[in-house]
Amino acid sequence: MTVKTAAGTIISISATIPITFDSVGYADTGVVFTPIGEITDGGEHGRKYASVKHSPLGSRGIVKFKGSFDEGTKTLQLGLDSDDAGQIIAKAALASDNDYSFKIAYPGGDIDYFQAKVMSYVKGTKGVDSIVSATIELDISTSSTGVGVVEVLAP
Repeated sequence: MTVKTAAGTIISISATIPITFDSVGYADTGVVFTPIGEITDGGEHGRKYASVKHSPLGSRGIVKFKGSFDEGTKTLQLGLDSDDAGQIIAKAALASDNDYSFKIAYPGGDIDYFQAKVMSYVKGTKGVDSIVSATIELDISTSSTGVGVVEVLAP
């Protein structure tokens, strides 16, 4: 059985951009990742294509094609910790127009790497029986050669 729980997943951030947008570039020792602490919901990410529709008069049927793609957004929910190094880097990234590097290390050894801009870092106080929280929204980028999320499967 290869299905696993998400428990133990670590999401990390780095201000350093890899030399190449592949597993070797991201694994380079010059790209130092700092875990973002207290994440309670790691969100979702993945490439989504636009649907391009063509409606020829002669056939009445709609023909569909894949158009442009978007790596999407990823929303992280977390307990706010002003002393957490990863949260400090993410908050600093909000003030920057630059892409930051992200690493998601899953239980079992699979890893996803990607570039993203931090688009929001919002604090939340939902109620008396809740933890002071934060929501970080990442807008995942695509390189000029079309590379988005780099998946590295465990050996």
